[in-house]
Amino acid sequence: MSSMFCFQCEQTAGGKGCTKSGVCGKKPEVAIKHDELTGALVGLARAAQGKSPGRKADELMMQGLFATITNVNFDGDRIDEFKRLVQEEKAELGGAEDFSPADLWQGNTDTVSLRSTLLFGLRGMAAYAWHAYVLGKTEDEVTSWFYKGMRAIGEEHSIEEWLDLLMEFGQINLKCMALLDEANTSAFGHPVPVKVSNTIAKGPFIVVTGHDYDDLEQLLEQTRGKGINIYTHGEMLPAHGYPGLKKHEHLKGNFGTAWQNQQKEFDGIPAPVLYTTNCLMPPKSSYDDRIFTTAVVGYPGIQHIPEKNGKKDFTPLINKALELGGWKEDKKLVGINNGSELITGFAHNAVLGVADKVIDAVKAGAIKHFFLVGGCDGARIGRNYYTEFVQQAPEDTVILTLGCGKYRFNDLNIGEIGGLPRIMDMGQCNDAYSAIQVALALADAFKCDVNELPLTLVLSWYEQKAVCVLLTLLSLGLKNIYLGPTLPAFISPNVLNVLVEKFEIKPTGKPETDLEAIFGS
Repeated sequence: MSSMFCFQCEQTAGGKGCTKSGVCGKKPEVAIKHDELTGALVGLARAAQGKSPGRKADELMMQGLFATITNVNFDGDRIDEFKRLVQEEKAELGGAEDFSPADLWQGNTDTVSLRSTLLFGLRGMAAYAWHAYVLGKTEDEVTSWFYKGMRAIGEEHSIEEWLDLLMEFGQINLKCMALLDEANTSAFGHPVPVKVSNTIAKGPFIVVTGHDYDDLEQLLEQTRGKGINIYTHGEMLPAHGYPGLKKHEHLKGNFGTAWQNQQKEFDGIPAPVLYTTNCLMPPKSSYDDRIFTTAVVGYPGIQHIPEKNGKKDFTPLINKALELGGWKEDKKLVGINNGSELITGFAHNAVLGVADKVIDAVKAGAIKHFFLVGGCDGARIGRNYYTEFVQQAPEDTVILTLGCGKYRFNDLNIGEIGGLPRIMDMGQCNDAYSAIQVALALADAFKCDVNELPLTLVLSWYEQKAVCVLLTLLSLGLKNIYLGPTLPAFISPNVLNVLVEKFEIKPTGKPETDLEAIFGS
């Protein structure tokens, strides 16, 4: 394979596919190595058929898929090492033929579309499964489906068979999100609503971005009493709601907004940044000496914190924070709407704890509609749609949100209803599980189908975790989902027609037009 092809993320070149270099910053040779690793993982799944693969194979399957998500690993040497380990493990299992990387993106247009959708969903689920795994939680049905799904990637299927696989996968990903929810809450307690400051205190500090709470906890333990404050960034914001994490007094607040703004927000920052998962953009020279990666994240020339027996030594990161010293005075940061405080912690346990108030407010007419507005953020023009949608939503509506898409509006003060804030941050993208649990509970309370609730999902997508969440929602039969800011390049016209016909998926338009359609006016 002499040239790259990648269309797995929302920003892909021309809305069709990156062929010369990744818009994300990934070099062609690295993108090709990702495809080779993917083909090797298909070979591993084939070798494992009818056997018990074992812990090492499971780890390689999850980590290998995770490493190929957009904005995770730009380091070709690390990808080569993953592939080498996969090949060794495949041989231990008796060997099998790899899937040709060139064949991933070739063939009938609809077949490529459906194969890609399943592959990208598997990559997203691998991230969730890995976060649960490092916290000691596994589920055999979830783990075994990685092998089933990757074997399916290398097989021929009819359109109907592909669609059945996608719906089956959606149900498996629901179990994976439930597993991660159990892992997080058993380790750190159930989130509680909390206000989070955007002010950075003077003195040494560290910014932690990504999704992995275990990494954050280890860092909090290792920085205790050292005079270093810890700030979350991006998808790590919901950490403040977990009792087991918020108990650390030096977990101070949140730094910056969503991932696509990091090159501006980290420019010359007097502190190091730890990337625990994806959303790494090629760092600028003004701060590349203070970037640290861990887990499957990698970038050439960037310092990496390895894991040994489940533990990580963050000493180099800590020393860098002390060396840089932070700002001399407190620095007040603001969100994109100039707000200086955020609220998070409204996961399913917190919302269902006040379900009686919510139900009473609906019955009394104080709450007329719920919107789930969230997902991934990104740089493409048009994402101000989500800010404007929330601003224009009637005052008798509640906005549930999750993922980093919330940074488009989570610093807005749009008031309360019955003592409850109109914007409720439910957590990370995987906390779509919380939104599902709340929706099911409301449907039960009102004795109706979920699709009959006064609830509309308005989702933004960027990368592969958004794909697996969407497939879960579709597998549950949810309809009338608004999806934007653009439709995925890997969804062919015929496949899109099926999704529109079966699930009534709608592309986002203008906020006022979509709101009129939702309310039938």
